Amino acid sequence: MSKISANGIEIEYETWGDAANDPLVLVGGIGVQLTSWNETFIKALVEAGFYVVAYDNRDVGLSTKFDDWGPADIPAAFAQARAKEKVSAPYTLEDLADDAAELISALDFGKAHILGSSNGGAIAQTLAYRRPECVKSLVSVMATSGRRGLPRPSEAAAKWLGQPRNPAGTREGAVEDAIASAKTIGSPAFPVDEKLLAERAIALFKRSYYPEGNGRHLLASLASGDSRVAHLSEITAPTLVIHGREDPLVPLSCGEDVKNSIPGAEIVVIDGMAHDIPDEGVPTMVEAISRNAKRAG
Repeated sequence: MSKISANGIEIEYETWGDAANDPLVLVGGIGVQLTSWNETFIKALVEAGFYVVAYDNRDVGLSTKFDDWGPADIPAAFAQARAKEKVSAPYTLEDLADDAAELISALDFGKAHILGSSNGGAIAQTLAYRRPECVKSLVSVMATSGRRGLPRPSEAAAKWLGQPRNPAGTREGAVEDAIASAKTIGSPAFPVDEKLLAERAIALFKRSYYPEGNGRHLLASLASGDSRVAHLSEITAPTLVIHGREDPLVPLSCGEDVKNSIPGAEIVVIDGMAHDIPDEGVPTMVEAISRNAKRAG
């Protein structure tokens, strides 16, 4: 792994594949460390001919932390958002999108294919209209447009989103949270073995246990609200939307709205997939991602 200075912060990143190939930058969601990405997915992308880059967003993993701002008051932020009041946050999705743009520039890519997952999809969408000079093609995975009035998460998923992650701050708690999360938002048709979930949770806990960043990332999303909806029609990069039919956190209609909001966008819906990237969905996803990249010429 490597670290680079970009947009006034330090960003931790890792690469896979041949640097001579087309770069594909993976943008993670709330609290997602670069080591969280499905290894089968990354390997398949490399085999498809991409030079894959994943990085820790600000306030996540080993990138710059924003400790001075303090912990997020999530209930207050949700109340402000519902009342259409300004949500207080240390940064916004626009700042996170600029981080990605400056990372692409610092790595001397010129342009790169961009794939964002969950809240990373919101960041990727923002990047595509805000800094189009950086984006060859766009892939928005299990993400919403942010438009008001779209279907909300299921009751269980909403409760999961609002509760603290591993409040005891222990390794055992991290494992319990990973297993509970998989049961709540994971793909019902493609369950992951609990032993593997535990191994991944322990590795992430050892690398960087930092729940405060998760809370501030959620604030960034709430602070940006539906501001990007008015700009999605400005996106000119070839766009692909990938969504799980069974997603309880970001219902399929949210992904369909992204597709309908971006000119020429296409959508691939994967049966049995929820709010994760299961191994079983990788072949379909990578084939579609490669096809979309070719649309960029």
